[in-house]
Amino acid sequence: MRKSIYSFFRIYTSMEIEMSEAVHAVSGSRLRYFPITLFATVMGLTGLAIAFLRFDHIMHAHTYAGQFILFGVTVWFFFILSVYILKLYKYPEEVKEEFRHPVRINFFPTISISMLLLSIGYDGVYQPLSSALWHIGALVHISFTFVILNIWFFSDFKVQTKNPAWFIPVVGNILVPVAGVTHANIEISWFFFSVGIILWIVLFAIVFYRLIFHEQLMAKFLPTLFILIAPPAVGFLAYVKLTGSLDSFARVLYYFGLFTAFMLFSMFRQFRKVPFFVSWWAYTFPMDALTISTLLMYKITGYVFFKGLAVIFLTMTVAVVLTVIYKTITAAADGKICVPE
Repeated sequence: MRKSIYSFFRIYTSMEIEMSEAVHAVSGSRLRYFPITLFATVMGLTGLAIAFLRFDHIMHAHTYAGQFILFGVTVWFFFILSVYILKLYKYPEEVKEEFRHPVRINFFPTISISMLLLSIGYDGVYQPLSSALWHIGALVHISFTFVILNIWFFSDFKVQTKNPAWFIPVVGNILVPVAGVTHANIEISWFFFSVGIILWIVLFAIVFYRLIFHEQLMAKFLPTLFILIAPPAVGFLAYVKLTGSLDSFARVLYYFGLFTAFMLFSMFRQFRKVPFFVSWWAYTFPMDALTISTLLMYKITGYVFFKGLAVIFLTMTVAVVLTVIYKTITAAADGKICVPE
């Protein structure tokens, strides 16, 4: 575990390399193909920062990795946000094309989710920034939710186009209460939580049906199966934050997320066959959420089992994030990112 923590301090250097590649993209034609999916990197890294912050607090540890990652990923978020705004200015048709795409449209809310996650990270660290990020993130996210639901209702999407990435707009609504309880009236958080949970249940049935009764997902979308972990894991965190207790429904959310994780772990051989795509970042945030929810279970119950499980999950998450960062940097160096598909 200690080696994993120390090795993570290489992330900042890695992010600088990614920034250099992105700068090249801005100065050349690659800006046109700068993908909205890169905001998933912010989700994965911010989630890990929060996991380390919670680990230090609950386990009385002193890794200091959480603060380091949080500050680095904040810079990274505003950098890629600036690049994407520049893309919107120079190549608006390319952005519209991404927004019309049945899969990529679901990654636009990763912008607001990134703000909400950063808000959670800065909660207790720097409240003014946390509050500003939460208010902007919540407003932007509910706007994305309405727009995307309108598109879903009035577009002719085939069931084959549906995959777990469709949960991304939903996860953001469930995430709002985690910092929202601190920054606004609790009824606002209950509103977002209710919307997110009900939409998750509906979409879960649709996606589950599609996965079983229609053709298999393309290889590039297989990593998105890990997104199935996120709604129940995040829902557990939000629900406990709202109620302040570990009741039956909270347990249902946590244990369903845990079951989903173990189910996906049992498919390890299938995931090993998947070549690198930017979609590999779908592995990261769900693992973050699983780790944080397990840390919370240990904090509430005091059971040593959850303590051990949390350490295992955090170690796995660090390994996953480091692997995905390495693969991303390698792909960027080979010119395989910011290119037409």
